[in-house]
Amino acid sequence: MPDRTDPEGAIAEAAAKYSNWGRWGDDDVLGTVNFIDEAGRRAGAALVRQGVSFSLSQSFDADGPQKGWRRRTNPVHTMTDTGMEAVHGDQGFPHGFGGADDVIAMPLQCSTQWDGLGHIFDHGRAWNGRPADKVVTSEGDRVTGIEHLAAPVAGRGVLLDVGRVLGDDGELPDGFAITEEHLTATAEAHGVTVGRGDIVCVRTGQLARARSDGWGDYAGGPAPGLSFTTAGWLHRTEIAAIATDTWGFEVRPNEFEHAFQPLHQVVIPHLGLLIGEMWDLDALAAHCAADGVHEFLLVAAPLPVTGAVGSPVNPIAIK
Repeated sequence: MPDRTDPEGAIAEAAAKYSNWGRWGDDDVLGTVNFIDEAGRRAGAALVRQGVSFSLSQSFDADGPQKGWRRRTNPVHTMTDTGMEAVHGDQGFPHGFGGADDVIAMPLQCSTQWDGLGHIFDHGRAWNGRPADKVVTSEGDRVTGIEHLAAPVAGRGVLLDVGRVLGDDGELPDGFAITEEHLTATAEAHGVTVGRGDIVCVRTGQLARARSDGWGDYAGGPAPGLSFTTAGWLHRTEIAAIATDTWGFEVRPNEFEHAFQPLHQVVIPHLGLLIGEMWDLDALAAHCAADGVHEFLLVAAPLPVTGAVGSPVNPIAIK
């Protein structure tokens, strides 16, 4: 582990060592999603044998975990037309036609979501070394908007249920730092390998605990998560994306003094890694534990919101 008192130095060292800047050209907007190719998608599709599918999304409703930090709120769902208007003839349609309509207002990162490449900067630099103020403006992410990922995020998914392998009753305690050794041991326990183009799902069990005990500080508080030291593993394995069942992907409190999300600061702007947060992996994990198969086809397209730096997603795992 690097010097706990020097997050700045550790971030700079990891950024230099694991940078993917220029790897796919100066104009790249996909980052590590470039690792998913046609062969990888065919291999992922070949994993569908039972035809059983799992949504890996939490609900999008007013009962979510958000508490207002950075103006993040839970979704507000409003009906603009209902059966009441239809029954009482207030809709103005002919021959008895009636219907319902609704709207939703929410931050794009309030529930199950992807972090886009324009979400995090390092010293004013965005993915691929671009000046952040030239990438994300008041008009949105004008270069690496999440809409570029609407088609390619589909391929082989791998579940690493670290909570079940290393935790008590399937759950890791808050503050548990998941290291490369933990990830490797979990993969070995599941009989899977992790490699180029994979979409890796890491279950800690924290979401299951929040559902049992209440949200508490799930949104932004202490949590199990990836150690800063996994930056090398994330780079070396050439995975396309990684998602967890926690709010912030990396361990919280962070492993340095006076630091905030240092692993984000390395892997998004420097590796170009796609990160998912607040995924619901419990039903999938139970099925994988029962049949011993921890790989599957995973389709996880973000909403193509033009210029967005993150997006809600309803990932579908198919076994």
